Amino acid sequence: MADHPSAADSSLRRLASICSLTVAVIMVMVKLVAWVLTGSVALLSSAIDALVDTAAALVTFFGVRYAERPADLDHRFGHGKAEAIAGFTQAAFLSGAAIVLAFQSVENLFFPTPVKQLGIGLAVILGSLIAATGLVTLQSWVVRRTNSTAIAADRMHYLTDIAVNIAVLVAFGLTRATGWDRVDPVFALGISAYMLWNSRHIALDVLTQLLDRELPDADRERIRQSILACKDVLGVHDLRTRNAGDRVFIEFHLEVNPGLTVSRGHLISDRAEAAVKTLFPSGAEVSAHLEPAGIEDERLDNLIHPSNG
Repeated sequence: MADHPSAADSSLRRLASICSLTVAVIMVMVKLVAWVLTGSVALLSSAIDALVDTAAALVTFFGVRYAERPADLDHRFGHGKAEAIAGFTQAAFLSGAAIVLAFQSVENLFFPTPVKQLGIGLAVILGSLIAATGLVTLQSWVVRRTNSTAIAADRMHYLTDIAVNIAVLVAFGLTRATGWDRVDPVFALGISAYMLWNSRHIALDVLTQLLDRELPDADRERIRQSILACKDVLGVHDLRTRNAGDRVFIEFHLEVNPGLTVSRGHLISDRAEAAVKTLFPSGAEVSAHLEPAGIEDERLDNLIHPSNG
């Protein structure tokens, strides 16, 4: 049976997605008004980032809820990868916004426009910085508890938002101190590069799930050792693992004494599966295939060995 995420974990995911969407909508409206009043391209970069945050928060909001659906006839492994798809969509939004902002920044670098009403801009950015920091704190806690891919990707967006707000504050401060209009687009260009780098990081993280990449070697070794530590287990091979967002899937071939009864072998398999599940509190679906020790058969371990590549 699959170990689905607990009701508490589901509630935390939902809470984080609702808070993210609420903060994003408020921030995008406030920043757009502030941009119109100040004419700052750095503040525009923050407003664009807020727009991306809103789109990403919507994707997270629906992705988290879809991922919580139980397995059905068409999705027997569940719907957990919806979170990875949500994360990848966020990466696409963020990279697109970064490219648009870069073009806008270059234009303003060659044809600078003076920044007006710096006081309003500073107040808006300080408020945004406080809101984003509070949200990231909540999201970090939820990610530690649930290991949610979508919330982790959304958290990365708001970490970007914090960096963007700090950069805008510095740009406003330097503009006020020096009077040089090109400080604003220079910082905006740097912000766009940072947004693009973050989108790459998010995309690489979620692709490990979408492409069924194996768990890290350290986790695979922990799984192997926990199986071998079970009574009457003589060996294990063809260990396969993958991360589905809300839980991991683990399969392996379990070697036991050929003379055991089917009932005894089944009991050993149950013990091995239970031992592996304890390694993944956030949820794991574990499946053991029972085999008599010492038989010669075609093994996945041999087929995918580096020497056969």
